[in-house]
Amino acid sequence: MAIYPTPEQIRALLAGPDDQPVVMVNLLRFKPQADGGGPSGGAAYRETGEASYQRYATAMRAVVEAAGGRFLWAGDVDSMVIGEADTETFHAVGIVEYPSRRKFVEIATSQRVQEIGADRAAGLESQWLIATTTRTF
Repeated sequence: MAIYPTPEQIRALLAGPDDQPVVMVNLLRFKPQADGGGPSGGAAYRETGEASYQRYATAMRAVVEAAGGRFLWAGDVDSMVIGEADTETFHAVGIVEYPSRRKFVEIATSQRVQEIGADRAAGLESQWLIATTTRTF
């Protein structure tokens, strides 16, 4: 599975409404052992993928909040209640709100996120990132 969007996925994201916040649902699967990353920019660590990703998430939270976004919720996946998974399930879910779709892309492609991205790549085995807009039921 991928951990970065394709150009087509970015175009589809930006085609959505940009006059309201976008809430990103992150479904995360961690590597058993991180394969690099760390604050020294690539030094190998004897740590789990989850520990490496956590370092990234902590730094990313500061970036997102400084740009007007907010971390809404995060939790561990502990069981599948409805549905069938063709592959192994995800380990964690995170829900993050960004002021707009354009602001999300601006943040994601910023120099600071590129600097902290080594821990993300070192820790993630796969990710689904789902853009959502508000709906009333």
